[in-house]
Amino acid sequence: MSSAPLLSEAPTAVPPRPAAAAEPTRPEIVRETGHAHGAPVVEKPLSAFERLYNQAWLRKILILVLLAGIWEAYGRYLDNDLLFPTFSATMEAFFRAVADGTLPARAWSSLKVLLMGYAAGIVLATLLTGIAIASRIGTDFLETLTSMFNPLPAIALLPLALIWFGLGNGSLIFVLVHSVTWAIALNTHSGFLSVSRTLRMVGRNYGLSGPRLIGKILIPAAFPSILTGLKVGWAFAWRTLIAAELVFGVSSGAGGLGWFIFENKNMLDIPNVFAGLLTVILIGLVVENLIFQTIERRTVQRWGMQA
Repeated sequence: MSSAPLLSEAPTAVPPRPAAAAEPTRPEIVRETGHAHGAPVVEKPLSAFERLYNQAWLRKILILVLLAGIWEAYGRYLDNDLLFPTFSATMEAFFRAVADGTLPARAWSSLKVLLMGYAAGIVLATLLTGIAIASRIGTDFLETLTSMFNPLPAIALLPLALIWFGLGNGSLIFVLVHSVTWAIALNTHSGFLSVSRTLRMVGRNYGLSGPRLIGKILIPAAFPSILTGLKVGWAFAWRTLIAAELVFGVSSGAGGLGWFIFENKNMLDIPNVFAGLLTVILIGLVVENLIFQTIERRTVQRWGMQA
């Protein structure tokens, strides 16, 4: 029996595998790696004007020069030194009073009294704040005193101070302490209250308590508020002292800047009056821009607590 021959199937042709298609591009996320005119600019150097404009001290000097120019122009427009002397006439009177030693002596007389009253106010504010953060009754005590005496103008207490302490530095120091204490105490106490519980717990975990906790945790954390209180207290004290000297004049036989202004007003020497006012302004600028800003740079800004 013959078997039929097996028919072998023809091999199926496998079609060639198409080449892998290129991944579709998304032009919206394509990043340019080149530049039309060269490498991209990563950091543009500042121009000379921009470098100068970034200097705060130079901007403030330009503002002062502008104000002096407006002062000079307005004084020349009025053309009446008895009413409003020009800036040049004021500067002439200022340098004359500095050269003969009058203004430096008067300024130093005022500053001595101011520093004594300011220091005494800081000490009293520190004691009141320490009592306030130690107990609830201390907080109530400070808040009550602040509500009573902070709205009271310091100059209003000067007649009583003259009765109690006489015509001398004691009366001026008394009103200065009043003007300084409440501003510093309020800001310091608010700063202590704003310190987070986390920082307090960190201090306690390190075994700090009492004065060590205050000195190492609370004061650094609250220092921006403390510094603000010191600035406000200084401004209040400076204004109060000049006003007291203007009203009541000589203290212990030596007048300050306020008395210098008052004397020259009575003699109708208005350029000297403006020279005294200019001295008050210059001292305020020096204290604010040299002393307080230096403290702020070395503490608050250095610690990263202010931009």
